[in-house]
Amino acid sequence: MSAFQFLAPRSPASLETVHNILGSLVARYHQEEVLTAIRQIPARDAKFLPLPTWVTSVLAEAYGAKGIRELYSHQAATAELVRNGKSVVVVTPTASGKTLCYNLPVLNAVLENSDTRALYLFPTKALAQDQLAELQDLAKRLDDSFGVFTYDGDTPSDARKAIRERGHIVLTNPDMLHTGILPHHTKWMRLFENLRYIVLDELHTYRGVFGSHLANVLRRLRRIARFYGSDPQFICCSATTANPGELASQLIEKEVEVVEENGAPAGEKLFVFYNPPMVNRNLGIRRSYINEATRVAKEILGRKLQTIVFANSRLHTEVILTYLQQANPPKPGQPEPIRGYRGGYLPGERREIERGLRDGRILGVVATNALELGIDVGSLDACVMAGYAGSIASTWQRAGRAGRRTGSSCAVFVASSAPLDQFIVQHPDYFFGRSPEHAHIRPDNLEILVNHLKCAVFELPISPDETFGNVDLPELCEQLGEAGFLHQSGGDWHWIDEAYPADTISLRSVTSDNFVIIDTTGEDRGKPEVIGEVDFSSALTTVHPKAIYIHQGQQYHVDHLDFDKRKAYVKPVNVDYYTDAIRYTQVRVLEVAQEEAISGPAARAHGDVLVRSQVVGFKKIKFFTNENVGSGKLELPENEMHTTSFWLTLGHSMLADLPFSLSERQNGIFGLLYALGSMATLLMMCDRRDLGTAVGERPPSMASEIKWEDFATGPSAGSDIKEFFEPNLYIYDAYPGGIGISEPLYQACDALLNRTLELIAACSCENGCPSCVGPTADRSERTKEVALEILGRLCGTTEFLEERTARTA
Repeated sequence: MSAFQFLAPRSPASLETVHNILGSLVARYHQEEVLTAIRQIPARDAKFLPLPTWVTSVLAEAYGAKGIRELYSHQAATAELVRNGKSVVVVTPTASGKTLCYNLPVLNAVLENSDTRALYLFPTKALAQDQLAELQDLAKRLDDSFGVFTYDGDTPSDARKAIRERGHIVLTNPDMLHTGILPHHTKWMRLFENLRYIVLDELHTYRGVFGSHLANVLRRLRRIARFYGSDPQFICCSATTANPGELASQLIEKEVEVVEENGAPAGEKLFVFYNPPMVNRNLGIRRSYINEATRVAKEILGRKLQTIVFANSRLHTEVILTYLQQANPPKPGQPEPIRGYRGGYLPGERREIERGLRDGRILGVVATNALELGIDVGSLDACVMAGYAGSIASTWQRAGRAGRRTGSSCAVFVASSAPLDQFIVQHPDYFFGRSPEHAHIRPDNLEILVNHLKCAVFELPISPDETFGNVDLPELCEQLGEAGFLHQSGGDWHWIDEAYPADTISLRSVTSDNFVIIDTTGEDRGKPEVIGEVDFSSALTTVHPKAIYIHQGQQYHVDHLDFDKRKAYVKPVNVDYYTDAIRYTQVRVLEVAQEEAISGPAARAHGDVLVRSQVVGFKKIKFFTNENVGSGKLELPENEMHTTSFWLTLGHSMLADLPFSLSERQNGIFGLLYALGSMATLLMMCDRRDLGTAVGERPPSMASEIKWEDFATGPSAGSDIKEFFEPNLYIYDAYPGGIGISEPLYQACDALLNRTLELIAACSCENGCPSCVGPTADRSERTKEVALEILGRLCGTTEFLEERTARTA
């Protein structure tokens, strides 16, 4: 069905405008399949239930004055579960009124007993500020009968004592809880003695490393609460994922009730997938998605529809903002109608932009994921997404910023050439079906757990019969004692080190061994400036000597990397390229946890591995054209990491049977691994940087370089038959100890192989491209063909591939 056929039916006024815009977009490329999906999501009516009878009359009146006299069905269900002492997770879309799910039972409990205390945790400071406004409005209507405050890094020191004494509800973030509240729990005695509720908002953001850290922070929080005699309930809110109940119970280590039925109304929405047209079909190169997203946004803004544009990096945010501001100049004496919104902006500036969007003074905003979460920006008409957000949950969150509860709206996803974007844009049913994404955490990662165990002992002495995760606590305490951190006295372990442990532990990385980045331009004035920091493993690839480091859109040249002092010295430059490190990686299997033969012949497995990597050089890549404009050699120390991995072993008989040359098979295997890595991030709901990939040799205990010439020799007769090379394709956790991705990948092996097959087969390039098997400039022309042949055998779908080849021919 063409886009024009779809645009024929009569629609509401604003949707008709959107249809006209879509028509003008396709008109330019009528030969191309640029619109791969146009889904009309119908409006949904509200399901109401009366306010529960247990709600105090003053609270009912306060909500009534705000126009809330009855509840949506999910709000009523959550409030009842909380009232009955259950911990609960609410899973509903953006703008479905999740805030009331926790505010109603919490405020009611505070009004019934003024000693009741609650702690609200939000992933960002901006989100906490947004919720503060709602609670302060209710406090005014209730004659300031309860105290509500935010407690974060911006809180003035003279206000902190008052907050600790008078705050019935304290709004904070995991980082502040970790460094500013738990280590000083004696000052928060009033809160911990009466702590009845803990609210975790935007639960789906707590996955991977951040989620594994938060689970340990919550272990420390519950331990302190027990010490003061309280056992708080948890109220969690999440966007749609496949396992919200499992994630919540892993984080809080309690049973949770899941509320998934959504009773909130929603306006009609048009969701459009836009794939930029091909420029070179052989190489799979498409028009710039940044330029195309800008063009779509210009069309929509030209019709005076209030629009939000999401970009995936600060640099792209600023580029799109520049283009749109040039196309929409302000009227004389008027402020800019198009604004930017990202990390690095001052809090006051952000609040002003949020108000401008709510009251309609600002026509458009270009934002990073800083506006993805539930900050109130009013009811927008359209959302344009430049590139895939990284997960289906995040994409729906972004799309939900437009439309809210009433009126029509549209969301346009403009795909980049990245494999993930191309898979989603060409398989819309995968996106619009039931969420297949699982959020994973690994709280018992030893590196993370030991760091939080140090913090826990600093906060309160620990006894050998306590539990802290699923580890041998007495043995860990013994080891920390031998290292000089703990001392055993009267049976309990006490903290004796001078250091303050929470200060050195970042919740966003596994290790606390970070490099500080210093801008040396102020050295003449005696004021070199610290502009950021990176963790140890990232430092080797991002701030190596001669690297171009980009910070808030500004490029910096790395002059010197001081390993001993953990410092990188940089100076601002203005160049037209960025650098990409070349890393050599070896993987050695230490222990196989599970292994199973699959068709092929091949095998799948997961277990513990040792990853050795070394940055040996770098490439200079030109902005926008991605041309390789130079390179350099480096001699950096080798990095060693014990982690977990999933791997596929390709049987020799299958490889020997492939009708390709040695180099073609070699390139095909690397192309296949490139595609598998891309699809693994989709299935595991993780960032591409959370996973590493490598090709190794079987037997896996031999961590030697790949000797591809072993392929060249055919099987010989007689007794001197040689053991042929059987490659292991590793997808490993890129963090020490692993963060819980390897075993789920092993379980999802069939889905991983089938999705990868779909990705490569659906790509319209001829020989392989960055959208499927990776850049093929330095590779064989048959990389894509080899990867498809191997996948066909692994999935048992060679008939499908033969049909496809026949159709292509």
